[in-house]
Amino acid sequence: MDRKIEKKSFGKGAIAAFVLIAAALALFLFTYIFLDTRSSETVSRDRVMIREVTRDSFQEYIEVSGVVQPLQSTILDAVEGGVVQEVFVQSGETVEAGDTLLTLSNSSLQLNVLQQEAGLYDQINNVRNSRLNLEQNNLRLREDLASAETQLDLLRPRFGRDSTLYSQKLISPQEFEETRQSYRFQQRRYQLNYQSFQKDSLQLQTQLTQLDNSEERMWRSLEGVQQILDNLVVTAPISGQLSTVELNQGQSISQGERLGQIDQMDGYKVRVNIDEFYLSRVTTGLEGSFPFAGNRYNLAITRVYPVIQDGSFQVDMDFTGDTPDGIRRGQTVRVRLELGDQTEATLLPRGGFYQETGGNWIYLIDESEERAYRQPIRLGRGNTEYFEVLEGLNTGDSVIISGYNTFSNYDVLVLE
Repeated sequence: MDRKIEKKSFGKGAIAAFVLIAAALALFLFTYIFLDTRSSETVSRDRVMIREVTRDSFQEYIEVSGVVQPLQSTILDAVEGGVVQEVFVQSGETVEAGDTLLTLSNSSLQLNVLQQEAGLYDQINNVRNSRLNLEQNNLRLREDLASAETQLDLLRPRFGRDSTLYSQKLISPQEFEETRQSYRFQQRRYQLNYQSFQKDSLQLQTQLTQLDNSEERMWRSLEGVQQILDNLVVTAPISGQLSTVELNQGQSISQGERLGQIDQMDGYKVRVNIDEFYLSRVTTGLEGSFPFAGNRYNLAITRVYPVIQDGSFQVDMDFTGDTPDGIRRGQTVRVRLELGDQTEATLLPRGGFYQETGGNWIYLIDESEERAYRQPIRLGRGNTEYFEVLEGLNTGDSVIISGYNTFSNYDVLVLE
């Protein structure tokens, strides 16, 4: 017989277990989706600065201070000290090369110069006396040699005659011996005088040359001593504009003291101080610019001074175009120095966040624009306006760039 099969139904226990599982799953999903366990803080939108990440051309540059200087300047130092006797040209006036600027007086220096001159004149006279003695001694040797030669010439024919007469036994042996001994003596005398004259002649040329050189050095020393007094008259070495410290008649000036300088007015350059951090990246040829009187003027580095002092080094920048009218020596300008070529990059505006995060993270605003979350980032180059974004942000992202000092410990910011 056919038997009716009854359908099985879930028991009460199975239904209860299913309900519990569904509730747990729902709770988990609710917690995961709707609840955020990260620390949060409510922040007013008015208290933060929100900017958008953009994509544009990027130019790395730094802002540095520079001082306007003439292309060429000549320093005026007091070669000799003294008291200002008269000032002929005032600071700020234009001078020509050779113009007398001021005169000094120094009685001690003048007395010292007179004493040195007297000593040098005495030495020159001694040299001249030495030369005269050498020449007189040479003349005496010449006379002695001439006398010996004359006596020998006079005795030579007599010795010849007596030799003939003695061979013919017309004179006595004693008389011939006297003649022969006299002749031999004159021969030896002549040889000695000749050797002495020859040796003295060789030494005389060397000694005279040394004396001539010594006298020439003394004359040059004398000219140098006489020029010492010329240093009491300060003249302009080049033409240009004079800049001096305040000088008054009767003022005491020390030797080596800085009196001022003369600037050639045919051009200017800018001496710039740069932080030592950029030393390896700064080379000749880098360009920069600065604003002046409503226009912007271009510069280029022509010389780098690698010596680091007080954490910075210096460079000279020359104008590559027009020189601004009205610019003056000593004027300070703010130069925008370019460190590289323009490139396309993702740009993040600068802000106070960098002081708190070191550029390692930033608060990124979500699509609802109601919350901001910590976002790790990696930054590259920078200038005074932007950072180059290497990782962590995309074009169009909105971020908080103002300072984080009051809420940097929170993971989430709720914006009101």
